[in-house]
Amino acid sequence: MRALRILLIIAIVLGGIFVAVDRIAVNIAESKTADKIKSSQRLSTTPEVDIKGFPFLTQVLGKELDEVDVSLSGVTATAGGHSVNVTEVTAELYAVKTDSSFSSAVAGRADGAAQISYADLSKAAPKGATVGYAGAERAAKGQVKVTGPLTDLLEGQGVVLPASIKALLQGRTVSAYSTVSLNGSGSVQLRAESLPKLPVPGFDQRLRKAVDYDLKIDGMPSSIKLNKVTATESGLRFSGEGTDVRLAG
Repeated sequence: MRALRILLIIAIVLGGIFVAVDRIAVNIAESKTADKIKSSQRLSTTPEVDIKGFPFLTQVLGKELDEVDVSLSGVTATAGGHSVNVTEVTAELYAVKTDSSFSSAVAGRADGAAQISYADLSKAAPKGATVGYAGAERAAKGQVKVTGPLTDLLEGQGVVLPASIKALLQGRTVSAYSTVSLNGSGSVQLRAESLPKLPVPGFDQRLRKAVDYDLKIDGMPSSIKLNKVTATESGLRFSGEGTDVRLAG
């Protein structure tokens, strides 16, 4: 019995040492991965990397990681020709296979999400338009609020307003609830539910063009196809997925 107790104690101690070594190894791997992502993507901040699964060392020996979660900031994209900040960028990577030198990796599947604030979306909107939160009930329907001075919206579309008409429209503000969606090419579409009837005929279509527009977002990971956009209190949240996503190399 005494010998059995000694063996059990040894097994527990060795198991504790293995767990400690395994956790140290995964921490080092997470740190090095974060540094590599920061340098390769030219980020201003270091991303957070969380390698899931236990034990880590056996995953390394098999050259395949069960799951790697990445969260980063300091990412910029181009929306409508304007540089915008992309916040809350996250990626969940599954079945991540590495090569023999661990210099490159490919994820069998990846789920990604990112958010762009209303302030940045307004920078990319047509001249005179401001995009904002439409409230919880409207947001649940995938809608945002688009507002702007009527004269600014029309002149932003190249409309030359005679002084008399400009005086008539001065001070009027347009407010519309627009439904947000993604088209087949991944561009964001904003389409107003309804628009007010203008007191001056002939400008309704120009106003519609100022409020309804498509927004192409470039600079997001090309290997993850965006398939959903939702309106939140702080901005539009995009999500998507991809397969055979190359991470490095």
